[in-house]
Amino acid sequence: MAAPEPSVYDVVGIGFGPSNLSLAIALEELGAAEAAPLTARFFERQPAFGWHRNMLLPTAKMQVSFLKDLVTFRNPTSRYSFVSFLHAVDRLPQFVNNSDFFPTRAEFHQYLEWVAANFADQVSYGSTVTAITPLRGSDPAGPIDRFRIEVSCQATGTTSVEARNVVLATGLAPKMPQDFVRDEHVWHSSEFLEKFRRRDSAELGSVVVVGAGQSAAEIARHCYDYAPNATVTAVIPSYGYSIADNTPFANRVFDPNAVDDYYFAEEFAKDKVWQYHKNTNYSVVDDEVIRSLYQRQYDDEVRGTERLRFAELSRVTDVKRSGEDTRITIHSLADDQSYDLDVDVVVCATGYEAMAVEGVLGDLDGYCARDDQGRHRVERDYRLVTTEDLSAGIYLQGGTEHTHGLSSSLLSNMATRSGEIVRSISRSRFNEPSNG
Repeated sequence: MAAPEPSVYDVVGIGFGPSNLSLAIALEELGAAEAAPLTARFFERQPAFGWHRNMLLPTAKMQVSFLKDLVTFRNPTSRYSFVSFLHAVDRLPQFVNNSDFFPTRAEFHQYLEWVAANFADQVSYGSTVTAITPLRGSDPAGPIDRFRIEVSCQATGTTSVEARNVVLATGLAPKMPQDFVRDEHVWHSSEFLEKFRRRDSAELGSVVVVGAGQSAAEIARHCYDYAPNATVTAVIPSYGYSIADNTPFANRVFDPNAVDDYYFAEEFAKDKVWQYHKNTNYSVVDDEVIRSLYQRQYDDEVRGTERLRFAELSRVTDVKRSGEDTRITIHSLADDQSYDLDVDVVVCATGYEAMAVEGVLGDLDGYCARDDQGRHRVERDYRLVTTEDLSAGIYLQGGTEHTHGLSSSLLSNMATRSGEIVRSISRSRFNEPSNG
């Protein structure tokens, strides 16, 4: 028999991607040692679990080790580790024989789905949180000690629950170049595979990929390989792709203890970290992908064809539609000249906007403190700093790059971060001091 639904949950998670999936595991594992485990409920807008489904390209690999899964850095003995998944699906020997720390993105997604299936009873899919309202206890002059979370669910309509803490993990929003409008001919990388599969790839004659990062390079390679009659033009603002720095010393910037180094550093030191180490993740491409694209272009030269082109030191300045025809304008920074190109598809691999905390919190955002640059103030345990009359907790899984550093929106520190959030919520239940 299922346990009755509590009148007030200890935790409500908004969003159920990898971050809050990792949180659900931490709640279960850390709660196993407590007499009264924390109660939790999650709401996810998608109809089922999914993580960057439209970038699960056949040749795309993870950019982090399989050991940076949902749990291992927090609990290496967890039954929810990637190694446990491989054992469960009878693929552990084959994976080891492959001698590779980096599984394909498709296999890692299988792992995430395998774990998520264990928490199906805690998650409402197809559900959008429409409002978070602060609630006070019986004393109207007392503190705000819980929230009412209002939800619009595709299956059951409108509902609401109450919680003492909310954990926001709504992910990133696709970012398009200014004045670009997405349609059947202009795509963002976040919708690539779905829209690519709708088209007859053999009929594509011209594809343009805008961007200089990993997704842009992977999409250019995929279009070259799977649209055999298309000319693929990669529009890159730099002089070719820049290689990602994944060397051992540089990767230490993603270690769990590096969060402390960043959080407690002076502002000028934080700026230096970004300046020195942004090439570990932002607008950079893995060496293998760069070399494979160069090889394809070289093979074209040997054959006397030109299917893969690189518009370097360039940007797309305009997109015009006339019926079914799409024409773009490419501006070269090298000679300050522009030229038009007729295309079938433009794919904008132009990144994502940070998690919009204000949009989720609504009026509740007025209780949240900000720094002198207008950014949310965040405690070391990922709890938003709020006014004194708000004792209920608001935690962020993402959107904390300015306080916690480069790993804030990445998988690298996810397991450790989820454990820290759960321990903070557990302490707050007994009014113990936080580590902020």
